[in-house]
Amino acid sequence: MSWDNYFAEDAGAAEAEGRGKSRTVTVGWTVKWDGKGGAIWAPPQGFSRSDPKAASAKSIQACPAAIDFDRRHFVIPCPVDIELAFARNQQGGLQLVDNKGEQSGMRPQGRANLFIVQPPSEWRHPDRPIIQFTAPYVFVADEPCWVVQTAPHLHWFPEQRPGVQMGGRFPVHIWPRPMAWAFEWYDVTKPLKLTRGGPWFYVHFETENPGARVRLVEQEMTEELETYLDSITDVSNYVNRTYGLFADAQRARPAKLVKPK
Repeated sequence: MSWDNYFAEDAGAAEAEGRGKSRTVTVGWTVKWDGKGGAIWAPPQGFSRSDPKAASAKSIQACPAAIDFDRRHFVIPCPVDIELAFARNQQGGLQLVDNKGEQSGMRPQGRANLFIVQPPSEWRHPDRPIIQFTAPYVFVADEPCWVVQTAPHLHWFPEQRPGVQMGGRFPVHIWPRPMAWAFEWYDVTKPLKLTRGGPWFYVHFETENPGARVRLVEQEMTEELETYLDSITDVSNYVNRTYGLFADAQRARPAKLVKPK
């Protein structure tokens, strides 16, 4: 094995396996959506490129570190086509509007079900509104595993988004809550365009074995998982610092939650 391949594939893996850490970690995914129209949520997709065949053995397409980095990411497709913008109301305040008006593919009720503008008191900056979309994907594991949510930085967009997606990281073996998509709007003079089926955000996973591969499988919504989800979903409406609840949640957690369909 070359040194390049060693560091891309197996750095730390042998030591971790010696401590009994798995070479492959199974992560279940499902969607917890209480509304109608659940077909809009497409399965996560492994990240892939459509680049031409490498012309040189030294090409970036052949770099084991780059290949390993790419294939650890999963793409969550955007569920809707929508173009949002901010307008000033009569009082001078910002109001989020559907830029397509009557030509929009979404009805007002659909928009109301899908996203909200957070109260200004919860913004990080007084001139940068934050919108939050429902993203009801649930990831669950039976051994230590953290999901990391990031913007789709491996894709190129011909038109830059007018702000930044807010990322997050939490342990899905303890806290398999539904995700959310939050966007901090830096330039309120420009619209935000989202395309159904396009890359919405990425997830990748951190495990105790740095060389482990994640096997992502569709998860059955068992009674045990649903009960556990109900006990932790929306707790942020009642308390701050939800990480402080992890120990209590872990004590109440069933021994096994992952059940592939």
